Amino acid sequence: MRLDNGLPWANWNDLPMALALWLVGLGIDLIFNPPRQPQYNGVVEKSHDTGQRWCEPHTCATVAELQARLDEMDRLQREEYPSLQGRSRLAVFPELRSPPRPYTRRWERGAWDLRRAQDYLAGFAAVRKANKQGQISIYARRVSVGAQHRRKAVVVQYDAEDQVWLLSDTDGRLLREVAAPEICRERILAVDISAQ
Repeated sequence: MRLDNGLPWANWNDLPMALALWLVGLGIDLIFNPPRQPQYNGVVEKSHDTGQRWCEPHTCATVAELQARLDEMDRLQREEYPSLQGRSRLAVFPELRSPPRPYTRRWERGAWDLRRAQDYLAGFAAVRKANKQGQISIYARRVSVGAQHRRKAVVVQYDAEDQVWLLSDTDGRLLREVAAPEICRERILAVDISAQ
């Protein structure tokens, strides 16, 4: 799946967010566009542009009203507007009306794999600056690195084998290992790995 940088996925230079870990756990590869280069995802970007122009989100009173307008826009483009040889997309591809593998929670429970998400997360490193108490934030949870490291840069990495956060200085010296309770099946499937 090709993704833009930023929320709800993550920035290319930070830890992935819960939504990205959920997708990876389903076995979906993620490809991040280079920052500030929307042409890498031109079809989606054009769709967003069309949606903004057709639906006029700024005139919607509620999220439900905006969603209804977006649904109607999608229906028009799919079912009525000529696309291929004067026929609508749905007329050319009627199988799109009934996907062969509909999503179900049961399928998700069987297909989702925590280890895939953990291995993916282990490939990231993020730099945090310790506050004046020597603490950093990992997924909205305060973690102490130690007062001696206050206001210093700390590199955060996930160890998939031991299921802990590795906190190092910028020279690669391990400062501390910290439990990673947020990286678990229940929290990622709920798409919520921030502190609770």
